[in-house]
Amino acid sequence: MISEAQFQHELQLIIKNGIREDIGPGDFSSLACIPKQAVGKAKLLVKDEGIIAGVAFAKMIFEYIDCNLQFEVFTQDGMPVKYGDVVFHVSGSSQSILKAERLVLNSMQRMSAIATKTNTYVKLLEGTNTKILDTRKTTPGFRACEKWAVTIGGGENHRFALYDMIMLKDNHNDFAGGITNAIQKTKTFLKDNNLDLKIIVEARSIDEIKEILKNDGIHRILIDNFNYENTRKAVQLIGNQCQTESSGNINEITVRHYAECGVNYVSSGALTHSVHNMDLSLKAIE
Repeated sequence: MISEAQFQHELQLIIKNGIREDIGPGDFSSLACIPKQAVGKAKLLVKDEGIIAGVAFAKMIFEYIDCNLQFEVFTQDGMPVKYGDVVFHVSGSSQSILKAERLVLNSMQRMSAIATKTNTYVKLLEGTNTKILDTRKTTPGFRACEKWAVTIGGGENHRFALYDMIMLKDNHNDFAGGITNAIQKTKTFLKDNNLDLKIIVEARSIDEIKEILKNDGIHRILIDNFNYENTRKAVQLIGNQCQTESSGNINEITVRHYAECGVNYVSSGALTHSVHNMDLSLKAIE
């Protein structure tokens, strides 16, 4: 993953672009009917159940809009919530609260959905030594928040993007003229460019795993779309030579079965691309 400083920079870019997209030249609805000096208070109301996520991000959004807004938290990120729970209060300029409202809700609804789904997988893996990973199958422009939500739900982040880890998948290997060619060219590239990046290589068969194992310096083998029996064979073959990861066909029904094959990780794009947003509202307190 990227550094904490770069991660924070990504979050600020999301906020900046979200505000640009939603407010543009001004929130004319609020400007039209609410005096500039008016102050108010609002609560974040839960109308669903699951794991809340995005509380800290909401605070960042409010601070970006108006550093004078007061933010009082009752439910922290990662905590379970149910219908009727109040997550936080925000008070201060009524215009500022309304400017931030939609970006806060859109972000928290999606982040909470991702955290909730991730937490479901985490619970399904209890008692095994396998960790759940996310993927790059994220919403364009919102990746940092979605990956943050995965960690809030108890999962772990895979690489952040194409630049912080090498991942040689089937198309890379085929375009490069085979797995061994792809690996050797990658090692040369990393050396020539003074880059220290971990290498993951995808395998589509036991024979491809055998070929990958002939090369040293591999961080993890991605055991892609294997059935349970062949996954167990792959794990036994790999042993302690490198890490193992199962991907493809990972869902609530299959995830534990793959974990019980002995892999170190299972990865699922569904954590971020197949979720139903949590129902949340920001309501004025009279």
